[in-house]
Amino acid sequence: MATLTFYGAVTDVTGSCYLIETQHSRILMECGLFQGDSATEKQNEAPFPFDASTLDAVVLSHAHLDHSGRLPKLIKEGFQGVIYMTRATAELLDVMLKDSANLMARDIEWVNKRRKRAGKPEVSPLYSIEDVEATLNKCRGIYYQKQQKITTDINVRFQDAGHILGSAIVELFVKDDNAKGEHRHKKLVFTGDLGNSCAALLRDPETITDADVVLMESTYGDRNHKPLQETLDEFNQILEDAAVSGGNVIIPAFAVGRTQELLFRLGERYQDNKLKQQAVFLDSPMAIATTEIYHRFQDIFNDEDTLSLRQAHASSLHRWLPTLQYSRTPEESMALNRFTGGAIIIAGSGMCTGGRVGHHLKHNLWRREAHILIVGYQARGTLGRRLVDGAKVVHLFGEEISVNATIHTLGGFSAHAGQSQLLQWASHFHKPRPPLYLVHGEPESKSSLVKALQNELQWHGTIAQDRQTITF
Repeated sequence: MATLTFYGAVTDVTGSCYLIETQHSRILMECGLFQGDSATEKQNEAPFPFDASTLDAVVLSHAHLDHSGRLPKLIKEGFQGVIYMTRATAELLDVMLKDSANLMARDIEWVNKRRKRAGKPEVSPLYSIEDVEATLNKCRGIYYQKQQKITTDINVRFQDAGHILGSAIVELFVKDDNAKGEHRHKKLVFTGDLGNSCAALLRDPETITDADVVLMESTYGDRNHKPLQETLDEFNQILEDAAVSGGNVIIPAFAVGRTQELLFRLGERYQDNKLKQQAVFLDSPMAIATTEIYHRFQDIFNDEDTLSLRQAHASSLHRWLPTLQYSRTPEESMALNRFTGGAIIIAGSGMCTGGRVGHHLKHNLWRREAHILIVGYQARGTLGRRLVDGAKVVHLFGEEISVNATIHTLGGFSAHAGQSQLLQWASHFHKPRPPLYLVHGEPESKSSLVKALQNELQWHGTIAQDRQTITF
């Protein structure tokens, strides 16, 4: 009988990690970083609670680091198998893991300088660029909807999840032998992160109708996003207000998915001659590389947005928005500090926990004419969350910075499905409905979604627990 053990993304939304064991195989589904405050991120340093060298394969739903970021650590601990994902995810992973390793190396350099001065021994990063290269050599990208044999008794199939480029709903087909030696087939469905059907560029999540067990994300299980048109109207009004006040618009954006959505929406305003800001800067090497990957995979965009691009004779997002400028080097990034107004600056990280956006916040948060636009989920303990929660003062690079800028939150740009979209996706499963376990959500979100599933679909959902093992 097959079992599944939950090793991450059960108490919150990061660190996704699930171990599936059968009579003949052991595979890992997801291997994500824990992200948030220092106590949360400390979990990344602990050894895996299983022997990595005994794993036959890893299955990855998408490239976001909370789902993929500990893969190089898994290699360091002895994993020798193949990592399966979609083709687009394989390309994005190359960018994201290398960026992660470089950031770790930079951060650890500063830590070790302080430790040396204090007479303490040096420490090592979670993994190195060499570990990343070893990881990438084990990655295998496969097409959507193609069933792939990954072990003697497990096949995988990826369906489009519509969350970011290459994101997938994972279907695992497990051959199980009973006590009589009879073959049975069981199917596990894992949503990964389900996309917001109102988002630009990507297709809506594929529907699934049958399973023996379902794992469903619950990031926004307690609320719905604003209707798309309301979000676009608010977005446009913020840009108008910023043009009037003369301030910059600083957008901390996730490099994969959210940035490309924003560039598309800004391009729409440009094409309609409504974008008053004369300069749009994308200040993130990773986001720039990711945008170029998006260009290469327009075949998996939704038809409506692909048509819009074609009608504008713009085969790329860059041509769709001619005022867009890339800031690739640190010098180009620092040069943006001279802009006191009139610019839109999109920079990582999306939760303001690192990257170049911190410097732009330092130079703009104290300005009353500036606008800070939060367009994605902000985990507890992050600077982004503190800004959303109304902090009046924050500390950046050793300085106390007053928060005088206007802080905006636009949940409608979320790449995650809202509660009603989660329920709509779940409603396609045939009755009698299979066991359902909720993961990847904060406690309130999961509790609210359990109630909504019961009330709307008469489907009892169970909140997964850390280290819990289930059979299917």
